[in-house]
Amino acid sequence: MLDEAGFIDILRQGLWVAVVISIPILSAALAAGVVVGLFQALTSIQEMTLTFVPKLIAIVVVFWASMSFMTNTLVSFFQDQLIPIIIGS
Repeated sequence: MLDEAGFIDILRQGLWVAVVISIPILSAALAAGVVVGLFQALTSIQEMTLTFVPKLIAIVVVFWASMSFMTNTLVSFFQDQLIPIIIGS
């Protein structure tokens, strides 16, 4: 059986994996938002789709580029941490 400290440790590691795999996408959204915000401030264009579409494109591109990293990180977490607990070894 998994004791309370082991459960909290697995939960902490799972949250850390979630943070690590979300950093590329969140960074791309932040960078695209800053660039579009500066562009809007310089040109006085206040169009809502101008903020949404570049962020969406940046997120999709970074997601596509980092998909193998995210998959490998999640698979290794499951194989190293969760599956041994499930099968009881």
